[in-house]
Amino acid sequence: MKAIVPIILLALCAAVAARSQPTGDGESLELTDCRIRVDDGYPGIAARCGTLMRPVNPADPDSALIPLRVALVPALSLEPAPDPLVAIAGGPGQGSIQFYASYAQAFEKVRRKRDILLLDQRGTGESAAMDCAISDELIEGQFSLEQTVAETQSCLAALPYDPRYFTTSIAVQDLEALRIALSIPQLNLYGVSYGTRVAQHFLRRYPGSTRTVILDGVVPPAIALGPVIAIEAQKALDATFDRCAENTECNRRFPDVRSEFAAIRQALSTAPVSLELPNPLDGHLQQFSFGAGELAGAIRMLSYHPNTVALIPLLVHEAASGNYAPLASQFLMIAESMEDALSLGMHNAVVCTEDVPYIDGNAISRDSLEQTYIGPMQADALQAICSVWPRGVIDDDFKTALVSDKPVLLLSGEADPITPPHYAAQVATTLGNVKLLTGVRQGHGQVMRGCMPDIVGRFVDSAKITDLEDDCFNRVFAMPFFLDFSGPSP
Repeated sequence: MKAIVPIILLALCAAVAARSQPTGDGESLELTDCRIRVDDGYPGIAARCGTLMRPVNPADPDSALIPLRVALVPALSLEPAPDPLVAIAGGPGQGSIQFYASYAQAFEKVRRKRDILLLDQRGTGESAAMDCAISDELIEGQFSLEQTVAETQSCLAALPYDPRYFTTSIAVQDLEALRIALSIPQLNLYGVSYGTRVAQHFLRRYPGSTRTVILDGVVPPAIALGPVIAIEAQKALDATFDRCAENTECNRRFPDVRSEFAAIRQALSTAPVSLELPNPLDGHLQQFSFGAGELAGAIRMLSYHPNTVALIPLLVHEAASGNYAPLASQFLMIAESMEDALSLGMHNAVVCTEDVPYIDGNAISRDSLEQTYIGPMQADALQAICSVWPRGVIDDDFKTALVSDKPVLLLSGEADPITPPHYAAQVATTLGNVKLLTGVRQGHGQVMRGCMPDIVGRFVDSAKITDLEDDCFNRVFAMPFFLDFSGPSP
């Protein structure tokens, strides 16, 4: 469940001007002026940062304490509303402070009246990071199953804390502890992708602490991600090819794109091609083997956003003509941008507790997976990882449907390759105060698309679903297909 866009590292710069906030038990959480930024060289965002100390196992107050990184981006108003918005990142494994630094513009309408409160979820970012010196390609199925098990065991041995206590059920307790520490009456929650799972469970556990909820790229509690990822990714790619066939110019330029894709997948499965390509970061030429696994990784990530979906027919056609460099270059750029983006230990702690144990082997046959362009490799990798990874803490009702009358805004993309609109519709059935918006030809994550920042701002301001003006979202731009490398078609 990776996040929609290329993710890069976050650096926090501590400053001065300390300020203490009262906690619920008479202690204080000190916040000091700081700047948060996407990466070195990027402009910083003024904030106040601090560290919330929490027991590794909240059920055992005497267990070791871990530091959780907190950042509060102040409202533009001199008299902000008492209920900030909390942005919760996806992954699982991405830090929320990092996420916000990349998407800050999407929340500026909210920030007119409210602070933005950020907490790197335990195990991510600067919150007791559960990192391993192993490539994220492990969870994409790029290693043999034997190597996957061996690398997973090495990862476990290198972790600084017991991974059983880095699950969603524990993370929501941390967020509630932060709310109490800062004497905040209620929180407005925004969660994207995996973050929608966190937001839903926080609302389940702490309804009195929740004012509004926005779920963007919705994951229903009952869904066990694993084999279903390949199925939904194939549906999204089929929809892309169908859309090209229905478009006069795209169909004229790429009349056989579906069969071309099948041909290059078969060819790369038999014999990967060896290429010499410039490294996306430093420009140095490097030898690179591009096979079926790299093809699947490139297409899956290109499918997340309409701007990159527009490239798929052209890239496939070029590869079918023998020019693999453009498609392979896209894979390299994606791989570089995703490098170290997820905390692998935290990711495995969540997936091996909340997803893999609940996969119904009879629901999706292996033959069905073989018919997808991803195939069974990612599902097999997750099973191998979780065969040695310890299951963690999970609340008894975690996988049950969320029932609530709190105002909830659900956001979906019609062409989302991992959290399709019917997931949001499933969640909506048990919510009594809900609105579902689906972006036409949009992918994974809507908060930055078109007028959505305005809609989000109005919703959080009013805490009302009724009379929420959203017609503008039906006109959100979707990039036309590229017919050549000079740009998209008119």
